[in-house]
Amino acid sequence: MSNITFTMIKPDAVANGHTGNVINDFIVGGFKLKAMKYLHLSKEQAEAFYGIHRERPFFNDLVSFMISGPIVAAVLEKENAVADFRTLIGATNPADAAEGTIRAKYAKSIDANAVHGSDSNENAAGEASFFFSSFEMY
Repeated sequence: MSNITFTMIKPDAVANGHTGNVINDFIVGGFKLKAMKYLHLSKEQAEAFYGIHRERPFFNDLVSFMISGPIVAAVLEKENAVADFRTLIGATNPADAAEGTIRAKYAKSIDANAVHGSDSNENAAGEASFFFSSFEMY
C-alpha cells in the first residue's frame, strides 16, 4: 500500500475555485488518480473521519469547517506516495509552506489549508477505504 495516498481538497479550496488547479498539481507532481468523488460531508461523517482528534480542543472547529461546503476526496498513486505527497502539499501552516507547494499557492490559514494528505501508509489505506470501496479504485 505504500504506493497510494489519500487526499481531500477541503471546502476552502473548493469554494475559492481552486479544484481544477489542485488536481492539475497532483498530476504534474507525478500522481495518478485512482479514485475521486465530489461530496458534502455530513457532521457524522466528518466526526467519524477525524475521530482520532475527538479529544483535542480543535475537533469541533475542524468538523464545522469540513462540513461547511463540498470537498473532493481522492486516492492517488505514485511510488513513495505518502512522503512525496506531503512534500507536494507543503507544511500545514501555509505561512511555513515552501514556495510552489499546494498550500503555499491555495491555502489561507493553518485551519483553511486547502488539502488533507495522509501522514502514513496505514492511514492512507484506512482513509481511502473510508471514502471508497475496492471496486471504486482503479
